[in-house]
Amino acid sequence: MLELGFSISWLLLVFILPISFIFIRIISIRSSSTKLPKSYPLIGSTFAILSNKHRMNQWMADVLQQCATRTFVMRGFVGPARVWTANPENVKHILQTQFPTYPKGELSTDILHDFLGNGIFNTDGNNWKFQRKLASHEFNTKSLRKFIEDVVKIELFGRLIPLLETTADQNSVLDIQDILQRFAFDNICKISFGFDPAYLSPSLDRTEFAIAFEDATQLSSRRFRSVFPLVWKLERFLNIGSEKKLRQATSTVRESARKLVKKKRQELKEKSSTEATDLLSRFLGDDDLDDDFVIDIVISFVLAGQDTTSAALTWFFWLVSCHPKVEKEILKEINEISDEPGYEDAKEMVYIHASICESMRLYPPVPNDSKQAASDDVLPDGTIIKKGMRVIYSPYAMGRMDNLWGSDWNEFKPERWLDIDKATGKSHFVAKDSYTYPVFQAGPRICLGKEMAFLQMKMLVVEILRRFQVVPAEESDFEPVFVSYLTSKMKGGFPVKIQRRN
Repeated sequence: MLELGFSISWLLLVFILPISFIFIRIISIRSSSTKLPKSYPLIGSTFAILSNKHRMNQWMADVLQQCATRTFVMRGFVGPARVWTANPENVKHILQTQFPTYPKGELSTDILHDFLGNGIFNTDGNNWKFQRKLASHEFNTKSLRKFIEDVVKIELFGRLIPLLETTADQNSVLDIQDILQRFAFDNICKISFGFDPAYLSPSLDRTEFAIAFEDATQLSSRRFRSVFPLVWKLERFLNIGSEKKLRQATSTVRESARKLVKKKRQELKEKSSTEATDLLSRFLGDDDLDDDFVIDIVISFVLAGQDTTSAALTWFFWLVSCHPKVEKEILKEINEISDEPGYEDAKEMVYIHASICESMRLYPPVPNDSKQAASDDVLPDGTIIKKGMRVIYSPYAMGRMDNLWGSDWNEFKPERWLDIDKATGKSHFVAKDSYTYPVFQAGPRICLGKEMAFLQMKMLVVEILRRFQVVPAEESDFEPVFVSYLTSKMKGGFPVKIQRRN
């Protein structure tokens, strides 16, 4: 009987499931994308999910705009329902008021475990608290100043500016998204490992570690978009398809990281000073931590530091190129800054700060984030949550809600973040609460690197735009496509020409 049951199970997986998938796929292609997806017995809204699989963030923004509570319960083929929300009261409830009730959860941690292990962005409870407390020492004022002086400026003036000058002189086309990713990758590797991968080299060669890291990021994110999770789990078990590629990529990343950890341990033994010069040094100062745990932590920080700032700046430069008035105001502020701006100057860049915030409102680096309910609950808007349900808040959708940003939400207006002092005529930045604008999360898990990210982005904006104009290489009607993996991207990159300013 056991053998018969096993044979039937494999028959289901090998024959019936693929046929069902093809049938649903055909119907989903034929069905139109409605504002509010229809739900059917047993299969839920699988048709609509498949139809919009390639544009989930844009689709859910459309759906949530039609919901009075800005919350929608989505049922799929199998498993618990998913709740999508763009309601600030719900976000506060999830991230702050009932924080213990909404951990990352097993669904999310299982999906990312092969890549991130038990790193800070893929764990809960005491493990998360310990990592956050130890990592927080790297984000104090002293560390931020050091970050500007010793890391960003060296990479900026030693590699990025010379590369842009050469591109301008040759009148060639450059993928600014790729360049910004390389810049951020070098920076975060220096901060995390104390290691310079020199990814932003003049040759623009792709290093093995960087390639594997990018592959692992994209392939891991595919699991989140899978309508039938059993498929990727079966591929992982059989070590075939994209799961085989993911295993190879994560193996390369982890082995490279292991070599760096081993080298760093040796360096620390030979040094007389006990001061931690990077994140890895700080964690290795605890003799109770094994190498695998340290590798998990550092890989998480590399992921967060590389893709988020580069994604934000890619969309920022496109938006500025489309809005000459905004660019003019940015240049006006740049002209008031010293030739070599430092930590204090960066804090005074009010209009630039507002422009970056406005860019991330429309194109957040992390477009959505999910939690898994640890127990039954009720959201402030009345939505009933059952234990095990995934609750997803969407910064991408929230940036498009007219009840939060007004009827002109689709306009790029840095001024919406500014308040003018009538007595002095000076502009002051007015922050939005982190539950209306959860681009950096909120509550206990709010991003530790928020200030570091803003410092890095503002330094790049000043030094690039004071020297060059970033012009899209495509026609004037070029409309980039927003896609997301674990973080957002501009599909196909952002080809530009770099023009020197007079």
